[in-house]
Amino acid sequence: MTSTIRGAAAPTSQGADRKGFDAEELDAVVARVAAQADRWATTTPAARVALLAQVIADTMDAAPAWLDAACAAKGLDPAGADGGEELFSGIGTFVRMAKALKNTIGQIETAGRPQFPGPVLESADGRLVVQVFPADTYDKILYAKTTGEVWIEPGITRAELEADQAPAYRDPQAHKGLSLILGAGNVASLGPRDVLSKLFVEGKVVVLKANPVNDYLVPHWERALGALIEAGVLAIVEGGAEAGKHLCDHPSVDEVHVTGSDKTHDVIVFGAGEEGLRRKAANEPLLTKPVSCELGSVSPVIIVPGEWSDKDLAYQAEHVATMLANNAGFNCLTPRVIITWDAWPQRSAFIAAVSDVLGTIPTRNAYYPGAAQRQASFIAAHPSALELGVVSEGSLPWTFITDVDSSTTDDVCFNVEAFCSLMAETALAADSPAAFVDAAVAFANDVVWGTLSATVIAHPTSLADAEVGPRIEAAIADLRFGGIGLNLWHAMVFAFSTTTWGAYPGHPITDIQSGSGVVGNAYMLTHTQKSVVRGPFRSSPKPAWFATARNTRKTMAKLVAFEAAPSAAKLPSLLMAAFRN
Repeated sequence: MTSTIRGAAAPTSQGADRKGFDAEELDAVVARVAAQADRWATTTPAARVALLAQVIADTMDAAPAWLDAACAAKGLDPAGADGGEELFSGIGTFVRMAKALKNTIGQIETAGRPQFPGPVLESADGRLVVQVFPADTYDKILYAKTTGEVWIEPGITRAELEADQAPAYRDPQAHKGLSLILGAGNVASLGPRDVLSKLFVEGKVVVLKANPVNDYLVPHWERALGALIEAGVLAIVEGGAEAGKHLCDHPSVDEVHVTGSDKTHDVIVFGAGEEGLRRKAANEPLLTKPVSCELGSVSPVIIVPGEWSDKDLAYQAEHVATMLANNAGFNCLTPRVIITWDAWPQRSAFIAAVSDVLGTIPTRNAYYPGAAQRQASFIAAHPSALELGVVSEGSLPWTFITDVDSSTTDDVCFNVEAFCSLMAETALAADSPAAFVDAAVAFANDVVWGTLSATVIAHPTSLADAEVGPRIEAAIADLRFGGIGLNLWHAMVFAFSTTTWGAYPGHPITDIQSGSGVVGNAYMLTHTQKSVVRGPFRSSPKPAWFATARNTRKTMAKLVAFEAAPSAAKLPSLLMAAFRN
């Protein structure tokens, strides 16, 4: 690797405080929440279940105004398909996580620990693989032929796995404290989901500082999370970089969690400017308290070559195009590099199909600061980039950079997360499809920057092939990413919540890449390494989260209502809405 510039684009959303900040007021908030750490540690599982039930009910009450505000900020139609996408990702994934934790904490009350819904198996190299999805019969119906697994670090036995589960409930006094969450600015559910992880999985009381991009959501979060605020275990504050630094340095803050870029992490831990760079090089952090973080990644999608029908090509083109279009490309899990085989006879057809689909998807408001400059920097390096879709004021085209030379390993497309509506494609040389899979894994692990998430797409005939099939399974085992999808966008690792979401473990603070620690993790597993979701090569009906689905808004409204209060009586209308996609 020859590049000296790797990672996400420089942060633009945690800048100087626009309104200033009141240090005394922040200190009072921290003191008030920190004083509840002992009481929270002794709060029973039953009481926590009751709090989560109230949070779910309050979130559903807050949802209409919350959705309207988010759509207004992002230039979306709350009654349209893009409003349905925002409803699911911005509110629905939070409701699902609250429900999952409510269920597993209830199991702690009745059975002493969360009970795995699926088998615990061993990978070929002896790692334990815990199936955590589907969590119940409803999941089996709504997500047919879909599974989710948490892979455990090598050397952990089944007895150790169960004995170490839910540590904050086995020894709450050892895990109590105050966690400062520096919230994300892109997805509306991220800050609230981080609150649930810290409070209900890790046993900490929380101060959540909203990202300035998301300040407008604070009143809606306060309404949805009102039960936790009233209980004194959560406070939500606003402010920019100065407020964030004051809170990070506060002696009553025991740990910090940040969602953002590796650049943001480095400024928090080592400081800004030349002095910060010097400290990083010398491993002399300014902030020495524990810092967990979920950061960016140049997430790859590996396309396993096979003989695909026209319908296969069309479906997977919609699948991949959706991965870019979701949230206008402002996701840490947006795929940035599509990896293909240079000898695949259908490579050109696949690239053309993805381009055609992107050309039909309405472009989105580029609401996240700095997006136009980031896109321009990539186009300057690749002037032949395809710019697709009809651009309106404030939006950016879907940008697809094809045929990036895979031997130029310092290319910006492999080294910098393009936090905008842009992705690239590169082709690898290999002697056979099986050899391509091995080469793609090595490229993803060793060339592409970051370790957050990756997807592998493989036709059933490839999975069944005597040579290719075992290499695909080996790829799932060998990929060094925290969230992996097989025939299912890796974003579902985040959405399901029973799986763990975070970087592949092992990054030192001087090379943090995609971060450290996990969120989600409703079964409260320790020693986790990564999570894997698997789905059918083609789903029928078309998933409602596809950008090309026809009935997204109605389906997502019914799905979120179902997640909030599951009931067999709600299934027929939900399934009927889904079949209209």
